[in-house]
Amino acid sequence: MPRLRLTLAYDGTAFAGWQLQAPGFGRTVQGCLEEALSRLCAGPVRVHGAGRTDSGVHALAQVAHADVPDSRCGFPWQKALNALLPKDMSVLDACEAAPDFHSRFDAVGKEYRYTLWTGAGYILPWRRPYVWDTGRFGPLDVPAMDACAALFAGSHDFAAFQNTGTVVHSTVRHVHGVARLPGACSHEMVWQFRAEGFLKQMVRNLMGALVAVGRGKVSPEDIRLVLTKGQRSLAPGTAPACGLCLHAVEYASDGRGHKRHLFHQPEAGQG
Repeated sequence: MPRLRLTLAYDGTAFAGWQLQAPGFGRTVQGCLEEALSRLCAGPVRVHGAGRTDSGVHALAQVAHADVPDSRCGFPWQKALNALLPKDMSVLDACEAAPDFHSRFDAVGKEYRYTLWTGAGYILPWRRPYVWDTGRFGPLDVPAMDACAALFAGSHDFAAFQNTGTVVHSTVRHVHGVARLPGACSHEMVWQFRAEGFLKQMVRNLMGALVAVGRGKVSPEDIRLVLTKGQRSLAPGTAPACGLCLHAVEYASDGRGHKRHLFHQPEAGQG
């Protein structure tokens, strides 16, 4: 059976996350995609995603794969799927992958971006589902946030920044970098998180720590100690899901067995 590789974008606001759930739990990205593929293939199709985004988290380039019948070779998957999928998700690309390609296990890195709304007094209504409104807290101490972000780079035990719910063999992760990028307007601040992989809600927990530092609730040194002690109870709270977006998934090959460059260099930022 040919293996199909899909690149997806979705607005996570009305989804109960990526992962398929029991009936009645809520609409999921995986569930909608499997339903559409099963209709096109006239039989059940299981989809595997590169990451299990939480309820309310968005994606600009989620990657997934599925095995489809031989009779569907050359089928216009992108057009057909987008005709069936709900309006809050789209297939950006669809192609045949190598038979052993795995969207999750072959990934060598991921990039998430988190957007803060820093303007005081108001928030643009159409941006509300995609930002964390920190403007109501007052001005953030950006240099202190930059200093805290630098602590997360490299290999660390991020047990203090993992929420419960997923069993893992190790809580050590290698973070390529946490950088501050310009936002879409002067009232937005974007934080880029790049790593080989992340723990459950790790990015939202790191963002929660950065904002706590920016508000003066804790210092970068406090966060360094939290990172060292590895206790989640000592860390600041989790940032809301709405500001988070899975921006890219990196692979060592293009999915057809051709090698490609690994994680791109950090984008130019202010931090």
